[in-house]
Amino acid sequence: MTRAAPEDPRAARTRARLREALLAECAERPLAEVGVAALVRRAGVGRATFYVHYDGLEALAVDACADVVREAVEALHSWTGRPDPVHAPPALGEFFASLAPHAGLYRELLSPGGGGPLGRVLHRDLRAYSLRERERAGAADAPLVASAVAATFAGVLADWLHGLLAGDAAHIADDVWQLLVALHASR
Repeated sequence: MTRAAPEDPRAARTRARLREALLAECAERPLAEVGVAALVRRAGVGRATFYVHYDGLEALAVDACADVVREAVEALHSWTGRPDPVHAPPALGEFFASLAPHAGLYRELLSPGGGGPLGRVLHRDLRAYSLRERERAGAADAPLVASAVAATFAGVLADWLHGLLAGDAAHIADDVWQLLVALHASR
């Protein structure tokens, strides 16, 4: 097993400043209206430094929103014991509620149906987690269910953010939870 080299603390701090600056810029305007010049000025770094770390604003935006992916995966797997088939774990409702401050940015990166750059990251990470979980349980249908879980969650999340599904955070959490429990029980 190879281990990743420890990250340079200076590079980590620079990326953190760029992520924070992007989130602040996107709180004021859509991502499409954010310029690299304003972003690097806010972050206190040079334009060349920005391009050392990111190919463009979309790559930075996906990186800045990557915590949302981790939070989604953790919220979906926050239950212990036998899952309640009707009510989502509290962490899932909290996850949906936590999206409000940057919902506009998430909508720009997560297209209806669950596509877009953030949707691809969400699908990849959730599918990998679900696949490991299903394989550990010895499920023969592990790849199929893992793909269905990832696609369902990403699609529902995106459609809710885009206003295609009605309901508050608690309601949508329960709805998507019921779908995911049904997928796990289907085979």
